[in-house]
Amino acid sequence: MQSNKEVIKKNKSWKIWWHLLRPHTLTASFVPVILGSVLALPQNHFHWLLFIAMFIASTLIQAATNMFNEYFDYKRGLDTKESVGIGGTIVRDGIAPKTVLYLGYMFCMIAILIGGYICLSTSLGLAFVGAICMMAGYFYTGGPYPIAYTAFGELVAGLFMGLVLVLISFYVQTGSITLTSILISIPIAILCGGILMANNIRDLDGDKENGRRTLAILLGRKKANIFLMSMFIVSYLWVIGLSIFNVETFWILLVFASLPKAYRAIKLFTEKTKSIQLMPAMKATAQMHTHFGLFLTLGLILNYTLHHF
Repeated sequence: MQSNKEVIKKNKSWKIWWHLLRPHTLTASFVPVILGSVLALPQNHFHWLLFIAMFIASTLIQAATNMFNEYFDYKRGLDTKESVGIGGTIVRDGIAPKTVLYLGYMFCMIAILIGGYICLSTSLGLAFVGAICMMAGYFYTGGPYPIAYTAFGELVAGLFMGLVLVLISFYVQTGSITLTSILISIPIAILCGGILMANNIRDLDGDKENGRRTLAILLGRKKANIFLMSMFIVSYLWVIGLSIFNVETFWILLVFASLPKAYRAIKLFTEKTKSIQLMPAMKATAQMHTHFGLFLTLGLILNYTLHHF
């Protein structure tokens, strides 16, 4: 039998690798995949194997991006034991930096193999799009001019983790892109950018000291909070517009069930300023994106079900 000390050590080891994945961020990768795939239902298209492949590949790329983030921020001296909101496997848990980097590469290679299956089953052109998405993940914190240190982080996150990922998932199922699929992806793209904005508001003071020029820093804390709130408002108004103009039915208004998380995030960002105090606000923003995306998906499923059964 294992001793208590061995069990504790084993559990701690498991938690270290789990924290490295930054699991609270992974929903930003698979919620768009679920939404884009469900959008294909009215066209009588849903391939389970392709859906599962997209789900796994996108999650692996997001996890790899988190590992590159961990590695390059450490190499640039930005992460310390006192840093808030990081995985901490290098600075706190003593995992070798190269191990984290190579693990990120390995995740990318597995995603490429899965992507090969997706391309062979659909279109080889997706290989080009997938490569760009993977490069965006790497150069977010890697390379001589990291995207994360500029005012374009929210735009890149929204574009690739929202718009592009929803449309790829839809295309994989149907072999086409429609106006409806583009319009539905817009609020998800905005909220993916919102997750990063929340992250940058939380880290505003530390990022400024380390020479970053994020959008939150350029706007200042008060205006950044207003900008984040505006992103939430626009997302809800967009869905109302889709319903009013009959792009989708009123079922998509289920997204308003995510309002409590949006309210909690804005309230905390308005009342608190220290990074450690803003962790719950960052978490609420990520949860709001998740709830919004899943309730939007549920609305699409309910509409499809009621009209076809």
